[in-house]
Amino acid sequence: MLKIYICEDIEVQRNKIQQVIENIVLMEELDMELWCVSEDPHVILEKVKETEDVGIYFLDIALGADMTGLTLAQEIRKYDPRGFIVFVTTHSEMSYMTFIYKLEALDFILKDVPEDLEKRIYECILEANQRFASANNKVHANFSVKINEKVFTVDYDDILFFETSPNVHKIILHCRNRQMEFLGKIKEIERQVDGRFYRCHRSFLVNKDNIKEIDFQNRVIHMVNGDECLISSRMMRGLK
Repeated sequence: MLKIYICEDIEVQRNKIQQVIENIVLMEELDMELWCVSEDPHVILEKVKETEDVGIYFLDIALGADMTGLTLAQEIRKYDPRGFIVFVTTHSEMSYMTFIYKLEALDFILKDVPEDLEKRIYECILEANQRFASANNKVHANFSVKINEKVFTVDYDDILFFETSPNVHKIILHCRNRQMEFLGKIKEIERQVDGRFYRCHRSFLVNKDNIKEIDFQNRVIHMVNGDECLISSRMMRGLK
């Protein structure tokens, strides 16, 4: 289970972030627990010390205390090196400091863009959940698909990519030695699989571990078996 922490010194914003997170966890039925919500960084740190579980930390930077969100994150890293740290702040100019402090932050979300806040928190929680599941279930990393009343299970290592089929509402699963077509949506599959898969195009979800080379000029991914995937210009930066 992942434990969620929120450290925000402004009550209205703290309540808003808490409500957004609770809705996401409930809606997605995630194995997560809201463990500590506080304006005091010392309270957060004491709760971190009490457990050995991995956490997701939503931290403001300017906390109005003797400890900033950056220094709190440094302390958290001592007790939870695998934790997922997300800064939620109005100080966009401080984003570069996360690199100076070597905090490996999952994201840096600006509170003054409210229409983006909920979406970014949602993406962070799903990304953390996928990474955590991948790290703890490598032995069981596989994908199951139902075709004509039969269920096929394929190891992630054997999957090259998922592709939208010309047939409506269907997906083609490209493996090293076979292909399978089944009912599904790329968006839903993207939520199921772990961090090794990347949505490189609206029609392709690629397994990065099975990429042989990438032709960025022509926007083509060459897989280990010779198959090819397309890269959209919008998704190229993330793949790099």
